[in-house]
Amino acid sequence: MTEPKLLSRSQLRRILRKTRNALTPSEQRQAAQGLYRQMAQHPLFRRVKHISLYISTDGEINPHLLLRAAQRRGKATYLPVLSTWPRTKIVFQRVRPEDKLLTNRFNILEPQMHANCQRCIWALDLVLLPLVGFDNAGGRLGMGGGFYDRKLAYLARRKNWHKPTLLGLAHECQKVDFLVRASWDVKLAGIVTNKKWYIVKNNT
Repeated sequence: MTEPKLLSRSQLRRILRKTRNALTPSEQRQAAQGLYRQMAQHPLFRRVKHISLYISTDGEINPHLLLRAAQRRGKATYLPVLSTWPRTKIVFQRVRPEDKLLTNRFNILEPQMHANCQRCIWALDLVLLPLVGFDNAGGRLGMGGGFYDRKLAYLARRKNWHKPTLLGLAHECQKVDFLVRASWDVKLAGIVTNKKWYIVKNNT
């Protein structure tokens, strides 16, 4: 791949999306299992009570095994849901094993909107975010819609914060040497792949 520093964010996004979409169904299943092994018994995952995950799409690493594990352990689990208005907003809504999921305008499954089942992001313990690319410094390249960026914008204005812990989830092949950080980017506490953890030591 061309040196990431020489590529625009859109060019890098296109390349990395193609890379993860090239993974076979078998490789995707193995990656999901690897992600589960990396996280399921980790002290952070074990101690949190309110955790947000996501429904994978477009070749993203699939956290469904972690979602099931969290629910079996009695944790409150949440999924991002697109707001009807404004259309650029997401909310985090609790999801239970028996809940029916519906397809949103991006063809991604999500729970039906219920305001009384939602939780403010600052009241979550752990947010597991999808991403397109990442680097060792906690940089995250998303899909470009800015939904998580807007939701996390208040953190970018704070030098020190403790909740929620932000972890990106990715295939190992999505790692790059360097990502140009945009002014609105919020640095992740770490990234977990199907192979290992990348911990960011300084999250300021």
